Amino acid sequence: MTPLRICLIASSRYPVNQPFAGGLESLTHQLAGELVDRGHEVTLFAAPGSDPALPVAELDVHGIRFSSTALRDVHAPSEEWMTDHHAYLSLMLDLARSGSRRFDVVHNNSLHHLPIAMSEMLDIPVLTTLHTPPTPWLESAMAASAVPVHCTAVSRSSAAAWRHVVDATVVHNGVAIDRWEPGPGGRSAMWTGRLVTEKAPHLAIDAARLAGIPLVLAGPAPDPDYFAREVEPRLGGDVTYAGHLDHPRLAELVARSAVAVVTPAWEEPFGLVAIESMACGTPVAALARGALPEIVAEGTGALTSGDRPNDLAAAIVRSLTCDRRAVRDHVVRHFSARRMVDAYEERYAGLLVRSSAA
Repeated sequence: MTPLRICLIASSRYPVNQPFAGGLESLTHQLAGELVDRGHEVTLFAAPGSDPALPVAELDVHGIRFSSTALRDVHAPSEEWMTDHHAYLSLMLDLARSGSRRFDVVHNNSLHHLPIAMSEMLDIPVLTTLHTPPTPWLESAMAASAVPVHCTAVSRSSAAAWRHVVDATVVHNGVAIDRWEPGPGGRSAMWTGRLVTEKAPHLAIDAARLAGIPLVLAGPAPDPDYFAREVEPRLGGDVTYAGHLDHPRLAELVARSAVAVVTPAWEEPFGLVAIESMACGTPVAALARGALPEIVAEGTGALTSGDRPNDLAAAIVRSLTCDRRAVRDHVVRHFSARRMVDAYEERYAGLLVRSSAA
């Protein structure tokens, strides 16, 4: 593909850097790096503190100090909300003024509504990847747009959830296969991700104990109330918390685990932790919610349709019989970062052809 000048928009709140705040930041890092390796000229608009090895332009999160009078307004949103608003408003106005001279395509990988709402001001095509179930602010931005909103969804499940708003092409997330290397497995299960209510790590703890297998938890704990109420009292003995790990240490932990437990308490849009685990050969025991049935195929783990600890414990035991080589091969064939970026390049090309014909 002819090299493109790509504006890649990320989160204004969480740096695209290790240890990653979540799957979105990890995925954006992979995407930016792979695009650069393919010869594209990428500018990643991201939060301060993002990886300096990437071509980062920091979003303007510190560009305005709100007056005390404005912040005292009875209808004023939180200062954090206003900071995000200012960062994306500044970026989109800048792109409206001069973006067509600097970029061929904009890829919106954020969760904010303004890159969609203001896209019709730009003279360059905009592609938005939908990483979450529908939200009111994104639905509003799409409904108000006077031009077609071009979207991809990270799974068939997610595309179906958005279908009443937009017809999104499916581009499954991918992992850098060479960074998640196969490992020997071990005697412990593991759980990784954000320790928050919608990820339900407490269910993984209860299920692992019922299955009679030790469990190691890893990831950030951004909700201290949930952690103190549901996770901390369950720690000890056969359950340990390893903290928030960078990818090399996390990949080592995953590769030396017997099974990865995935416990979404919501309709999981994708489940990046599942394919990261399987890339290491580690099978997955998971709740069959959202996209996980698209990811965890027969022979790569076990799913349960219920959310009872007993059901998940049985899935953990079934997963232990999977062939680790077959588990990794499934990800190599279907969920590599290379395959993901091939699909995005195809989408960029299609948007450019459509734009030139308009």
